[in-house]
This record gives sequence, C-alpha cells and structure tokens, in this order.
Amino acid sequence: MQRVTQGMMSTQFLRNLNNNLKGMDNLQNQLSTGRRLNKPSDDPVGISFSMRYRSELSANEQFQANTNSATSWMSFTDTVMGQAGEVVQKLREMAVKASNGTNPQAALDTMKAESSQLYEQMVDIGNSQFNGKYVFNGELTNLKPYTLENAVTEESDTGMIDFEIGAGVKIAVNVPGNRVFGEQTDTDNMFKITQDFIKALGDGDFTAINKAIGDFDSRMNKFLDVRADIGAKMNRIELTDERLKDISLNVESLQSKTEDADMAGVITNLKVAENIYQASLSTGAKIIQPSLVDFLR
Repeated sequence: MQRVTQGMMSTQFLRNLNNNLKGMDNLQNQLSTGRRLNKPSDDPVGISFSMRYRSELSANEQFQANTNSATSWMSFTDTVMGQAGEVVQKLREMAVKASNGTNPQAALDTMKAESSQLYEQMVDIGNSQFNGKYVFNGELTNLKPYTLENAVTEESDTGMIDFEIGAGVKIAVNVPGNRVFGEQTDTDNMFKITQDFIKALGDGDFTAINKAIGDFDSRMNKFLDVRADIGAKMNRIELTDERLKDISLNVESLQSKTEDADMAGVITNLKVAENIYQASLSTGAKIIQPSLVDFLR
C-alpha cells in the first residue's frame, strides 16, 4: 500500500487548483468573446468544420457578387435593346408613312433627315458602355465596335464574357453586336437596311421604301429574340441568387452552432467553476496548514 505524504497531498492539491483556474479562464474567455472556439486546441475537430464553413461562405459571397454584377450587366443590355427597338419602330412607321406614294419629295427629304439622325442614334446604341466597357464588342470591351462611316462593314468581337455564379456554373452575360445588329452579310443588317432606307427616301424609290418595312420587321424580331434570351438568363440568375442566399443562411447557422458559445450554459458553468474553486481553496487551507511547528506545539 502506497504511503501518502504531505508533499503528495500538496502537489495533488496544487495540480487540481491549477486545473480549476484553467477551466475558469476558458469559461471567462468564452463569456468575453461569445465564442466557444478561440484557439485550435479548444476543439480540433470543430476548428476543421469551422474553417470549411468559412471557406464555403467566402465562395458563396463571391458567387453572390457575380450574380449581382451579371444582373446589372444584362439589365443594362436589355434597357439598351429596348432603346434600339424604339428606333427601329420609328423607322418602320416612317417607312409605312412614306410608302403610300402620295408624299412629295420635300416630305421624303424631311423623313430622310430624320432617318439619318435615327441611324446615328443606332450607331450610338451599338457603342453603348456599361461601367466604361463596350457591351456589344464581345471580350474586347475596351474597343468601340462601330463607327458612323463603316458600321455596315464592321463586325463586333464574338467572344463571350462568362460569370461564375456557382461552383463550376458559368453564364455568359454579354451579347455580341453581330447578333444584335447583324453580320456584314445579313440582308437585314441593321445599319445596311437603315442606310438603304435613307437612300430610298432621297431617291423617291417607293419599291425600296416598301422593302424596308419587311427588313425592319425582320430585324425587330431578332431584337425580340435577344431580349427574350436575356430575360431567361436573368430569371435563372435570380433563382440562383435566392439559392445562394439560402445556402449562406444554412452555413451561417452551422458555423454558429460550431463556433458560438452557449452563453446561458457558459454563465452557469462559470458559476459552478467559481464555487468549486472556492471550495478547493477552503480544502487546501486545511491540507497545507499542518506543519512540523504545529506538531511541536
């Protein structure tokens, strides 16, 4: 049977007292920070989960930023497409008005002047910029795609700008100008049919004026197809954004359960630890008190 000495009792007492102090320090740290995990040693497994949640939240925040940027870009493109549609509608209405054959040349010349202004407006629309970037020039967003003099023969870059809106999920946010205004060889190239219409008005060529009505209708239908595609993508992005928000809420909840302290429980445990510490001091005083001098009295 092992003999228990005064030194052993004192050592064990000091060890237990130190453990009580460490426990109180940990609880007080949790109470002041509001967090259960303040250093890796608090819970190595919990720390690994916490780091994973933080990584997921960071990636999710970037995806949400991308969806917002994509929505802004496409919303601007749709607005510009609406303006282009208004120009085409005005040109068509003018063509219908001019096609009845009763207008004198002076009236046609007035329409020609107005159509020339609308042509310039369409070129301006083709050179629309969003945040300093040309939206209809593919990936070459720093270069102007069209000029007044050569818009018919100029073709935009066809590169697509992809935004990542999820892990491995990308969506093209831009529309190349060739798809909007037409290829150089298209019979309904927006710039070509407008120039042809302007010439027809100047020449009083009613056959060409009548042809312009069908050309404008053809290009308008393609405008509508582009806007429908933009609308479908915006709906998809909106649904994706809602899903990303739901994921963030779920991950934040898991992160909170892993990292945050149960304040009510911490306060209760701290009170218990303080009582234990006080009891330890009281008991220790009785253990350490006897000495050789006490026995010699």
